[in-house]
Amino acid sequence: MFTDTLTKFLEFITVHYVLSGIFITLVVLLIMQQTRNSGRNISSRELTAMVNRDEAFILDIRSKKEFVTGHIVGSENMPTDQLKTRMTELDKHKEKTIIVVCTSGVNAGGACSELKKAGFTVARLSGGITGWRSENLPVVK
Repeated sequence: MFTDTLTKFLEFITVHYVLSGIFITLVVLLIMQQTRNSGRNISSRELTAMVNRDEAFILDIRSKKEFVTGHIVGSENMPTDQLKTRMTELDKHKEKTIIVVCTSGVNAGGACSELKKAGFTVARLSGGITGWRSENLPVVK
């Protein structure tokens, strides 16, 4: 069954190569646009270096309940659902890069887009707090 479906798919691509090429191009452009709008990914090593040089502020967008179970030292909690109403609190960090931290690095993109629209320089922690913990880096409760 799988090979039958794969054969039909490959046949479609070869018969409609222009349509397939346009589709692939659009997908690549969409991914590039999303990446550009949602800030760059940074590693935990880059985050640590930026914080040590006082170039970054860490914003944890997880819920308060998740935040208190463990967060990066010096990070501030502002859950995603409160971001728009509390964004003015971040004005004092405008000269720094705001590093957005979520659970796995996936949800940070939306928050980065909002912050970028408001004029902030943003990046997101690759892998989120899960990646941070998997590298055995310290968290505080």
